[in-house]
Amino acid sequence: MFFRVIPSNWNWSWNQMRELVMEKKYHRQPGRYSKIAAIMSALIMGLGQLYNRQYIKGILMLACYVFGVYTAITKLPHAFWGVVTLGETETQLKKVGKLYKQVMGDHSIYLMIEGLITIFIMIVLIWLYVLSIKDAYRTGKLREDGVKPNTFRQTMNFIASYRFPHIVLAIPMIGVVFFTIMPIVFMILVAFTNFTRDTMPPANLIDWHGFETFIDIFRIKTWSHTFYGIMSWTFIWALLTTLTGYFGGFAVALFVEQKGIRFKAFWRTIFILPFSIPMFVSTLILRNIFNGQFGPVNQYLSLLGFKKIPWLSDPLWAKVTLILVNFWLSFPVSMLMIIGILSTIPKDMYEAADIDGANGFQKICLITFPSVMFSMAPLIIMQFVGNINNFNVVYLLTDGQPVNEDYQFAGHTDILISWLYKLSMEQGQYNFASVIGIFIFIILSVFAIWNVRRTKAFKEEDAI
Repeated sequence: MFFRVIPSNWNWSWNQMRELVMEKKYHRQPGRYSKIAAIMSALIMGLGQLYNRQYIKGILMLACYVFGVYTAITKLPHAFWGVVTLGETETQLKKVGKLYKQVMGDHSIYLMIEGLITIFIMIVLIWLYVLSIKDAYRTGKLREDGVKPNTFRQTMNFIASYRFPHIVLAIPMIGVVFFTIMPIVFMILVAFTNFTRDTMPPANLIDWHGFETFIDIFRIKTWSHTFYGIMSWTFIWALLTTLTGYFGGFAVALFVEQKGIRFKAFWRTIFILPFSIPMFVSTLILRNIFNGQFGPVNQYLSLLGFKKIPWLSDPLWAKVTLILVNFWLSFPVSMLMIIGILSTIPKDMYEAADIDGANGFQKICLITFPSVMFSMAPLIIMQFVGNINNFNVVYLLTDGQPVNEDYQFAGHTDILISWLYKLSMEQGQYNFASVIGIFIFIILSVFAIWNVRRTKAFKEEDAI
């Protein structure tokens, strides 16, 4: 059988004949390379790559394996111990001679953070371990098909040519894992503890309390009354600010883009000025302008014979002032985006409407508004979600004031995010603040995903 595959006019060396024999032998044993490489990588990460003659890749994966084993042996047990127990030794004062010396105990928060970091690192290493097994198996399959494995340089060239977007996305993905997902997990864990200013480490140890804090939010009357009141005002605030900002920008964009309007570039520049000034500066200036005692608005009203309006001291007027200020700061963005959308609407549609006898209002309702909404709907939803977390305007303009005696650590104009800030930074109620943060996260994520996927723009994209 062997001599039948050798050409009659051959002049081969013994090494060439040996390679042919080995090639025939491999074809008779399907799965030899792939199975051995996968098993070797499963035993020790990187051995499968070394077996497939990818030495540099194998050495790098072997180094990751050594680091993972070292972390699993030296760091992981302590990480699990810290997350489960949150420490066992309290800070104590011990008498040394005539003096007392403070002996530091376990810091529960540090133990929790260090444990989370270690666990996340181990998850990444396990993910690399699984990828190494798959890579060794695929490379072994290629060897069985007679394909020579790529060298390290060829692999890097392939990644640079065909996998560059994946590499670029992997960098922010790592950032998302360690700077977004891990803080969210930390916040969730804190909600199940008794972490308050009274139990501040390292003077005290933190204990796991289960769902007790979640239950207290609804069981204790002061907490439940505050939560329901602030949550309802948060949704009203988000809805009104989103609608006023959008329709205000829509109206200004229509007026600026009218045919008879001259100096359109000038008007666009004037109306974008509220957005070009930093929000921090604008909000503080407007806070002084609407000051009930010395603000220029009330002074002009007094000169005109009107009574002074308690813009920031009355609960209702404070909420109205918040909405007006947010409108002034937000409508320029909607105006610019809508102006860009208006320029893309075909003129033929308006000409056909004129032929059919449509007036200006009908053209706006049947052509302009649907066209703008088709493109703006996802952005409007995101603006709504952003206004639920619009901390800056509330904090800088009213700081949640005026005070509501029926609320727990909150004022009449506080929204969920500003209440969370007060609970954590001012009152030290970190477990309750974490519970509020979880509610905000659930509400925003569910609402945003559900509503964005219902918009026509995203439905047509999925259909394509």
